[in-house]
Amino acid sequence: MATAYGPDTRDPQRAGDGPGGRLATKRVLPAALRAPIEARTWREFVYLMLSLPIGIVLFCFAITMTSLSAGLLITFLGIPLLAAGLAACRGLGVLERARARALLKLDVADPEPVRGRTGGLMSWVGAVLKSGASWRHLLYSLLHFPWAVFAFSVSLSLWASGWAALTYPLYSWVFPAYAGIDGVQLYGDGTHDVYLDSSAELALTSAAGLVIVLGTAWVIRGLAAVDGLMVTGLLGPSRLATRVTELESDRGVVVDTAAADLRRIERDLHDGAQARLVALAMDLGLAKEKLTADPEAAAKMVDEAHGEVKVALQELRDLARGIHPAVLTDRGLDAALSAIASRCTVPVKVEVDLSSRPAQAIEGIAYFTVSELLQNVSKHAHATRASVDVWRSADRLMLQVTDNGRGGADLASGSGLAGLTERLDAVDGILVVESPVGGPTKVTAELPWRG
Repeated sequence: MATAYGPDTRDPQRAGDGPGGRLATKRVLPAALRAPIEARTWREFVYLMLSLPIGIVLFCFAITMTSLSAGLLITFLGIPLLAAGLAACRGLGVLERARARALLKLDVADPEPVRGRTGGLMSWVGAVLKSGASWRHLLYSLLHFPWAVFAFSVSLSLWASGWAALTYPLYSWVFPAYAGIDGVQLYGDGTHDVYLDSSAELALTSAAGLVIVLGTAWVIRGLAAVDGLMVTGLLGPSRLATRVTELESDRGVVVDTAAADLRRIERDLHDGAQARLVALAMDLGLAKEKLTADPEAAAKMVDEAHGEVKVALQELRDLARGIHPAVLTDRGLDAALSAIASRCTVPVKVEVDLSSRPAQAIEGIAYFTVSELLQNVSKHAHATRASVDVWRSADRLMLQVTDNGRGGADLASGSGLAGLTERLDAVDGILVVESPVGGPTKVTAELPWRG
């Protein structure tokens, strides 16, 4: 197994890895004051500004195609025209997902493709009409327009008025110089006129603008979040399709893991017990030949063969334990994990709090997960003690392995931890690693409880 622990070479003055592999610099201003000048806010503002013209196009196209095809349903042309309109909406959805990916940093997967049974025109038309994703794209085109009008009006009004008030002291001189008035007119009825022209009024106007700008930044983020939900819910794949994709991926991981285990078992048998048994058969054959001519030499060879049999049996026991230990089947996780802990190079405290046993498959994955993690502790952690805790939380089986070693474990390093993550993910499990440089390391695994 590859090393899962190692020194952290990142600069301690940096906050961590950001998008694109860049390291995020240390934040000086709090989030509330930083929001108006962050690139995220301006990207989302641009997104909301573009939503209105794009929403108009989508709405007009959807209404036109739907009305036209509905009017022609009495003829044969209405059905293929409706399918063509739905397909065009899917094409426009591609552009909307790309816009959300560029400005909202929202990566929405493409929906399930349309596949006709025969490949003909009518087969394609039927597949488009049966596709839920096609109708969701049409629904997005209809619902996005009124929301885009609201989001455009609110964000532009607040953003423009806020920045105008905030920067008013910078351009207040323009009004008396070129407009012939003292400043922005706040009130006027023909008799009384109130202008924002004094230093105190300029300061109050700028302060009010700052409050509006700070609040509007979060309003923009909230409006953009609603847009993101619409894109994800209506333009992305359905939950069923997403789940099918996940299951297909998990099935591939399970198949690959099973194939790797079979290759390991075959290699261990070929290089270990099988080779030893072949040598044992040859020794016994030689001993048989010398039995009458040299009984002492034959007895010595039989004694050596007896020792080889013991070693071969131990190798077979170890191999069987690696496949599925008998103690796990007979006595459960408590005894099996205690047996693993006794072979660890550091003292390990094991606590198992389970009132019943999970399914054998889940129990086996839990056993091998703890086994791998304790091997990491023995080989790489440089720890002096470790602990294993197992308990049940609702419908989940929880495992936690902790050590006081040097830390630095990283899931992204392509180590044995990454392989464990894939194995747990295949059964809807989760692996979380907390391992700062210098330790301690805490690895928590979560598995579904299947009784």
